[in-house]
Amino acid sequence: MQWAQIFSDAYIIGFMLLFFRLGAMFIAVPIFSHQSIPPTVKASMAFFFTIVFYPSMPPLEIEINVTTIVLAILSEFMFGLAIGIILQLAYNIITFAGGQISFMMGFSMASAIDPQSGVSMPIISQFLSLMALMVLMSINLHHWVLLFVHDSLATIPLGGFIMSEDLFNYIIYATSRMFMVGFMIAFPIIALSWLADIIFGMLMKTMPQFNLLVIGFPIKIMVSFAVLIATFTAIMLIVKTEMLQAFNFLEMFF
Repeated sequence: MQWAQIFSDAYIIGFMLLFFRLGAMFIAVPIFSHQSIPPTVKASMAFFFTIVFYPSMPPLEIEINVTTIVLAILSEFMFGLAIGIILQLAYNIITFAGGQISFMMGFSMASAIDPQSGVSMPIISQFLSLMALMVLMSINLHHWVLLFVHDSLATIPLGGFIMSEDLFNYIIYATSRMFMVGFMIAFPIIALSWLADIIFGMLMKTMPQFNLLVIGFPIKIMVSFAVLIATFTAIMLIVKTEMLQAFNFLEMFF
């Protein structure tokens, strides 16, 4: 790349489109979209990686006028958001499962602000979400996403992303899978909680002096915590597998 080409209109607009692609990714992708990261830091990281990826940027293939530039910017935002939605749906499996577990344990009212999404959620969901975030960082998912965006420059030209029917169908599939796998993760605790309710109901029929509020709920919480500890490794492995499957789809589709 010659110095005269670097400051040409095509490369300046290409730099801007690459910045929007990375910026949308930092807004939507798990780990990068963490609410504790200030927007200025996200913008600075997007600008830094734009400079890093700039030498490998292919020549711009769109016409340089106001209409095509605006459409190209929207296309880059859609590209980054599509990546974020697919990975976020796989990540939200653990949040949905934690909500079901909290409800069965009686902790649905005990909520806190989740630092990942910035919304209020049950404490079990928040704990599992933070643990899943550590697992994703341990497998270097953030590195994979950056390398994927770098490799996408060769397959998807800047401003050339179009939301296809296959991608839309996969998002619908991933949404349904989020509920199915999340319920599967929470099922052991849900089943034992139902079994405990049946046992406590039989005890109250045979022993009317049995105080469910004083004895039953602590036992139910203790059993739920024991099952959660016993299945914690399997839960993290499921989340890891789902994230890898979502990332493999990104590599095959894009």
